[in-house]
Amino acid sequence: MHPEPVATRRVQRATITDVARLAGVSISTVSRVLNETAPVADETIERVRHAVDILNFTPHAAARMLAVRKTDTIGLLLPEIGSSFFVPTLRGIEAAVREAGLDLLIFTGTPGGQRRREWRQPLGEHNTDGLLVFSDLLEARELTLLFQHGFPVVLLHRSAPVGTQIPSVRFDNRSGVRKLLEHLIREHGRRRIAFVRGPEGNEDSFARESAYREVLEAHEIPLDPALLMENGFTEQGGEAAVQRLLANNVACDAIFTGDDEAAAGALLALRRAGKRVPEEIAVVGFDDVPLSRHLNPPLTTVRAPIETASYLAARQLVRLIRNDTADAVTLLPVELVVRQSCGCP
Repeated sequence: MHPEPVATRRVQRATITDVARLAGVSISTVSRVLNETAPVADETIERVRHAVDILNFTPHAAARMLAVRKTDTIGLLLPEIGSSFFVPTLRGIEAAVREAGLDLLIFTGTPGGQRRREWRQPLGEHNTDGLLVFSDLLEARELTLLFQHGFPVVLLHRSAPVGTQIPSVRFDNRSGVRKLLEHLIREHGRRRIAFVRGPEGNEDSFARESAYREVLEAHEIPLDPALLMENGFTEQGGEAAVQRLLANNVACDAIFTGDDEAAAGALLALRRAGKRVPEEIAVVGFDDVPLSRHLNPPLTTVRAPIETASYLAARQLVRLIRNDTADAVTLLPVELVVRQSCGCP
């Protein structure tokens, strides 16, 4: 037998109107006393507090936050949280937010496309005190409007739009790519180096491709457009890109993927095609996420301080929220990590 449902009686909560009526003051006066937003006579404060005690009145949290225009919450816009890149990203942000005694509100979505309307302004002045924006998840026009309104924003892995002074935290992508490709060329004699791009419009991918082109030019290696491939910074994208490269019989002796997850896909595609890595084709990546050292062979890559970058970005945002100054640009150094996938023992 199923137990009979238990009827419950909803207790009527006292409202701010009840408090104002009992204290003999206006609702706005009650609000000023509760939120301490304006001076009120001591005798009036006592009457309001006495009425609050008698009625056991508890101000609604959301209403209080709207009254003082403060949420004690930081908003975070990310494309997704499933990939290994975003684990240390979230860890760094969460640590900074916790230190500041604030809450974190996360929204994930994809810029452009059919979902654009669904998430156009999911986070902003109405529910956060400031925003952390990853890469290109808000258009320059939207960022400019937030800046003009004085709303605190910090960018992660993206430069500020022209005409704004929005703080940004980024990696030194160019120096990392130069170290990586110089190693392939000087130490291993690789000259047919394919490059797997990241998502269109992604600033990190653009910087890494620019450095790739510069290194080839410095070594007088002709740029072959057939060696430039799309992927989108995913394992599936890296695998598909290398499959197309092999299907088109494009000769190469090394593959530089825009990030480590794409490198994992590239290694899988090469292994399925019977290609030996690194004997026939070297593979290198960027980021040094935890999976990189466990790939077969272990991945030569560029170590980027992912967790540190996100931690510093959140700290900068807290400073803005608290009316302090923030650094316009934080460019974090990266380092070459040599393992076996490039041909080193």
